[in-house]
Amino acid sequence: MTNMVGQQSSGASRRPGAVLAQAGPDGLTEFGELSSAILANLQRVINGKSEIARLSLVVLLAEGHLLVEDVPGVGKTTLAKALARSVGCSVSRIQFTPDLLPSDVTGVSIYNQHEREFEFKPGAVFANIVIADEINRASPKTQSALLECMEERQVSIDGQTYFLDAPFSVVATQNPIEMEGTYALPEAQRDRFMVRVSMGYPDAKAELAMLHNRELQSPLDTIDAVVTREQLMHMIEVARSVFVSPAVEQYAVNLAQATRKDPDIRLGVSPRATLHLVRAAKVSAALDGRDYVLPDDIDELVIPVLAHRVLLTRRSLADNRAGGIGAGGSGSGANRAVDEVLRRIVANTSVPLVAARKA
Repeated sequence: MTNMVGQQSSGASRRPGAVLAQAGPDGLTEFGELSSAILANLQRVINGKSEIARLSLVVLLAEGHLLVEDVPGVGKTTLAKALARSVGCSVSRIQFTPDLLPSDVTGVSIYNQHEREFEFKPGAVFANIVIADEINRASPKTQSALLECMEERQVSIDGQTYFLDAPFSVVATQNPIEMEGTYALPEAQRDRFMVRVSMGYPDAKAELAMLHNRELQSPLDTIDAVVTREQLMHMIEVARSVFVSPAVEQYAVNLAQATRKDPDIRLGVSPRATLHLVRAAKVSAALDGRDYVLPDDIDELVIPVLAHRVLLTRRSLADNRAGGIGAGGSGSGANRAVDEVLRRIVANTSVPLVAARKA
């Protein structure tokens, strides 16, 4: 750990005097090479899930947090570990259980008898990448210990603020809410996750490849860091500098506004969701080798970024249970219903026709 507890972290979003990296041809070329190396690592471990691997990288480079939700045994924790091992950053893992305390996550002040003063002992959250395994198995009080960390990149204990090093990202896994011994994440905490993904079951070919890959050892044991912390910070700066035209920004705002007015939705997305949508779109554009965002980048990310923040009306949920909205597909009925509503909103929202490139 390089973080000096109790002082401003040296790993701020931008180093003092640093020049923001530009998403020009050279910057994008290096960005593409490094991102391809990370994706190759992830795809060695997670068979047949290239889109989920890409989304997890998008979240990391957009300085967001990832929520991986699905039934046990489909590779949620494996994905989180593979992402963490692919970058040369500090990593910690928290196994959430019903008896886990908030101080186990954030840290605690302990009285030092020799120095005759309280000394802060950092918790597991003091790392660049924090794997929060089965986050919904801990009590709501412990879950809420991550609220300040995830949004403000800091921890406040006993009137003292301790800053977290950058980059800082939480990769949380959770089992479906209706399973025994779980506590649903509150809306405020779900809103702090940039993207929610569902692993899903592998197809027969991918499952057979998994059996062969794990016959002698776990692919996780063969993964080494392919990107240093400095390179990762540079990639983040390149993604930040990707251009978003005013028209594309307005398009993202129009989509968010539509979720707050739709008759099937009782809770639309927050302004934070709009910000996350645009940030993720910048990274997606850079991964495609572009220094500007297209409306297509926004469209592709609407469901991963917005779906877990939307609450449907009781009538919409009842229609879904009756075989109406959202019937068919994978995942829970409520999730399918939300996806269908968001697809309808995207289809009914006018797409800007102006040039997306920077003049």
